[in-house]
Amino acid sequence: MTKQAYIVAGYVGDAQLAEITSDALNKLTHMNVAFGHVRDDAITTAHMKHLDRLSDIKRNHPDLCVLLSVGGWSAGGFSEAASTEAGRRSMADSAVRVVREHPFDGVDLDWEYPCYGEAGIGASPADRETFTLLLKEIRNALDRQGAQDGRRYALTIAAGADQYYVDGTDMAEAQRYLDFVQLMTYDMRGGFQILTGHHTNLYTPTGDLFRISAEASVHLFLRAGVPKEKIVLGAAFYSRMWRQVPNRNQGLHQMAGTTGGYGPDFTMLAAEYIDKNGFTRYWDDEACAPYLFNGDTFISYDDEQSIGCKCDYVKKHGLAGIMFWEYACDDTRRLLDAIYGGLRGDRSFDRSDIR
Repeated sequence: MTKQAYIVAGYVGDAQLAEITSDALNKLTHMNVAFGHVRDDAITTAHMKHLDRLSDIKRNHPDLCVLLSVGGWSAGGFSEAASTEAGRRSMADSAVRVVREHPFDGVDLDWEYPCYGEAGIGASPADRETFTLLLKEIRNALDRQGAQDGRRYALTIAAGADQYYVDGTDMAEAQRYLDFVQLMTYDMRGGFQILTGHHTNLYTPTGDLFRISAEASVHLFLRAGVPKEKIVLGAAFYSRMWRQVPNRNQGLHQMAGTTGGYGPDFTMLAAEYIDKNGFTRYWDDEACAPYLFNGDTFISYDDEQSIGCKCDYVKKHGLAGIMFWEYACDDTRRLLDAIYGGLRGDRSFDRSDIR
């Protein structure tokens, strides 16, 4: 039985495969290559341009687990494929084809979200059941292929952080077929809210009307039946920004003139925003989260200090590790260094125990 350190999983866009550094790859345990799509009940990578880079990556980093991430916001096809036995079989067959044709170690599904069509994708109340059936079909197909190849292929998901995701899935059953569950504990507020606040906070602070936080999300999934050893916490390498914010309470928990759209990535935050150009960095000790304010614009983000708090939380509560979205958002590499430094060498676990 092999031991593995805490998971450090990063989403890396297809275009970044040509640019990702060896140093960064050495600090990852898992790389989720984004994104494959679902077309006609099957996973396709025909649109991806840099998968030929994977052979070199695997040769130079043989211990790195490389997964094809399928889906993403507004990427549909899941509900339709999952709705029939034939569609589920087709999806499973295509997952096997992906790991046979490319040096992937498994598949990561990013269906946003079962039972919900807000992203402009197909959805049905039946998704709650067929989601699990789809995972089971893919798991079984990967296991059959793995038996032939003398190895085990991974199957993971990215999961929405709040109650809606738990309501739209049967996680107690679904987790049986998954190596781990990556909680998207970012975008927890933003595009749908005009009330400023943290979008990737570890805890819920006093006075916040929105009670979601990374900790609250972990508790939701634990109650839903996901073992703590399968839970991977999410970190954000980008920000959310509100404008026309009243100059009160350093802009925190104020009704803004805009919703919290996507703000600068960490590369730009470090270069032009953090304690620069009129912006002041503040720290919310209750939330374990930083924010910026200049008297009018409020920005929520993760930095080394908040990521350090997340690492401590993972270790204290026996979670599987941390994942982040996404590699291209931080040219400074400070955030990946913070995750790697915060988790490395402190714990190992038996992967066979979390099946």
